[in-house]
Amino acid sequence: MSASPSLSFTLHDSAKNPHADIWFAEPPGFTAIPMDALLAPQDAPATRELRAALAPLLDSAPDERCRQLLLGHVASAHPLLAALRDVGVAYCSIGLHRDDVDEAAEVPGRSGRGSGGGDGRPLLSLLTLTWRDIATAPPAVTAARAVVAPGGIPHGNVEFVGEVGDGVPCGPVTISESVRTPAPDSGLVQLQPLVPLLQVHAHLPHPDGRRLAVFTLSTTAVHRREAYRRLLRHVVELVSFENPLKDSLKGSPKGSPRGSGARAVVPGQPYPCP
Repeated sequence: MSASPSLSFTLHDSAKNPHADIWFAEPPGFTAIPMDALLAPQDAPATRELRAALAPLLDSAPDERCRQLLLGHVASAHPLLAALRDVGVAYCSIGLHRDDVDEAAEVPGRSGRGSGGGDGRPLLSLLTLTWRDIATAPPAVTAARAVVAPGGIPHGNVEFVGEVGDGVPCGPVTISESVRTPAPDSGLVQLQPLVPLLQVHAHLPHPDGRRLAVFTLSTTAVHRREAYRRLLRHVVELVSFENPLKDSLKGSPKGSPRGSGARAVVPGQPYPCP
């Protein structure tokens, strides 16, 4: 997380855990989903904290029907999050941006309504961090293998970043893209016409040589491919596998023995968000 002096961070509590496995910056416009709280047992402290947090929202509902609808939406997220956790997802956040960026603008991220500007509609995206166990190999080999594995997702627009001088201190990294459409048996066939899904991936071998961290940014806004790719690259540029806060956290509580991920929130920074 070696940022330039112009960047300011709001630290999430998880970023203060000196035993976490990875540190990264959550980009503007994203809201983290509390996976641990939503997947915790009913009698767990995290579940009680979630109920307390939802209480004001439920109390503000105009009637019982609205309250039940809200609870139903929360409950429906449980199997989806459980499926993500089963495939190794350690972090998940929802991005909401407005499609009002002028693609012809010279300044990345500047809003506008020029000839290349959007129509102002909301754009949704999903940012995940997944851990994968891998066979031991040099980091550069692991990064390359991640986008050429036979039988896997076909990757395009592959970029290999192998030098610290390329702006990615945690390299080597491969950044790639894939566009997928729902399969007929996916349960999404009611979406007519079928909407393609753009996924931008960043594959980062962990220094221990046994794991691969994969950031994936997914969206149906395929026409904003370049903007989302730039956004994910900015996330990768701030990733650290070593605690960037160790000097400032001396004498603070050590927290849990290990952590699957840690983050710092970057509020309102001029990233080239859609």
